[in-house]
Amino acid sequence: MIVEYHRPTELDKALKLLARPDPVTIPIGGGSAFRRTAFGPLAIVDLQALGLGTFVQKGNTIELGATLTLQGLLDEIEKGALAGLEGLAKAIRHEAAHNLRQVGSVAGCLVNASGRSPFAMAMLALDAVLKVEPGGEALRLGDLYPLRRERLNGRLITQVSIGANVRVAYEYVARTPADRPIVCAAAAVWPSGRTRLALGGFGEAPRLVFDGPEAGGVETAARSAYLQAGDAWASAEYREHAAGVLARRALDSASAS
Repeated sequence: MIVEYHRPTELDKALKLLARPDPVTIPIGGGSAFRRTAFGPLAIVDLQALGLGTFVQKGNTIELGATLTLQGLLDEIEKGALAGLEGLAKAIRHEAAHNLRQVGSVAGCLVNASGRSPFAMAMLALDAVLKVEPGGEALRLGDLYPLRRERLNGRLITQVSIGANVRVAYEYVARTPADRPIVCAAAAVWPSGRTRLALGGFGEAPRLVFDGPEAGGVETAARSAYLQAGDAWASAEYREHAAGVLARRALDSASAS
């Protein structure tokens, strides 16, 4: 049950509220979803008045404010200056319909993501780095998911950074085009040749399955990662095969961009 609602205008005030041991206090960006950490009384800290809905490009780095909406990010990509991130745009479109993209925030969607989140998987492939306060810690998205609750207890993501010079491609299979993916893959390729592959469609969080100086072995890594990825939606055998096919398609697309 929600017993308190706060809308601070200063970051320090928000952090003080989040640091309280009682009641359990949870931040929300757009309010489309939040990860419940307790079943007792909850306090909500609405972040929308903190001025964190920004999009700034600094050289080869893009800094996304935590409360930037998915639609806001999509609009920036679709302006055409970030052609290499069209795969991220495709993942955002698959993540949510237009109305939810208008309210869902970048950080909120990452924190609450399951393994079936196209957006979180693409951001994992891009090696997104989170700025966490207090302290300004730089935390890689891949390091967040194994200990999500512990890493963010009483803390707040204020910024998410990705590379502007990275080419990323997104591929998926689903029961219908509008459904969440049964298997999805995102491949990211840097100018240096560095290649990362993430998989989704299964489990509690997307998986990074490859990060190397070149692309050799991506397909094999994808198939191996889903050897036991069976559930009510698909068999492990199907996912293993699909992961290899989608990994190859995503890699070919990212390399050709």
